[in-house]
Amino acid sequence: MVKIGIIGGSGLDDPEILAEANECTVTTPYGSPSSTLTCGTIAGTPVVILARHGKDHSIYPSGVNFRANIWALKEQGCTHILAATAVGSLRREIEPGHLVIPSQFIDFTKKREGTFFDRGPVVHKPMAEPFCPYLRKLLADNAALLGLCAHSDKTVITIEGPRFSTKAESHMFRSWNADVINMSTVPEVNLAREQKIHYASVAMSTDYDCWHEDEAPVTWEMILSTMRKNAHNVINLFVQTIPQIVSCDDICNS
Repeated sequence: MVKIGIIGGSGLDDPEILAEANECTVTTPYGSPSSTLTCGTIAGTPVVILARHGKDHSIYPSGVNFRANIWALKEQGCTHILAATAVGSLRREIEPGHLVIPSQFIDFTKKREGTFFDRGPVVHKPMAEPFCPYLRKLLADNAALLGLCAHSDKTVITIEGPRFSTKAESHMFRSWNADVINMSTVPEVNLAREQKIHYASVAMSTDYDCWHEDEAPVTWEMILSTMRKNAHNVINLFVQTIPQIVSCDDICNS
């Protein structure tokens, strides 16, 4: 049975897209998740929505209890996760307002709990393809059908935050072949993979970070403004994609 978890970032914390919606409060062995869970259906498919930074956006990036969030969705029976996130663009062609469907990540975080395998027998988890290829293709195909400008097969670098990059860091990340930058994808994606949940992300480009000196340096107000304009595109993309998702254990590696 397919059940979809949606993890929403700024502007997508709790979209009113569910039929038969109800709130569910849960706890996990890792503490409480960032928010209550909103459970319902989209076109008959069971869906659970979780607000990554809390419903009132009160949790700063490194304060997100990523392990509790992923555990909660796993306990609810979620087989797939679609995540929304805001990103800064490190490439001129990825303009503010464009969508990005990453296929790789670079972890530049420093102090987050990034694994469920920190106790018991030592476990090593392959991570060559961290984002589900099946979900990525569905999202890219549906973005094209909806006429959205989306870039596929890109690399996201996740920094600790809450501060933004220096110019030196921004240019360094570009030299590492990172395409976009955010504060939330890691360890969310690798924790989902450890729990054998198929995970894909739709990133909303909100700014040019600070490497693009023809543009004003990024501010939180700039990010929120672009997010508000673009959130409905991600909602429409999720609504279009979710009814098409089938069990993909035989399609891609879990």
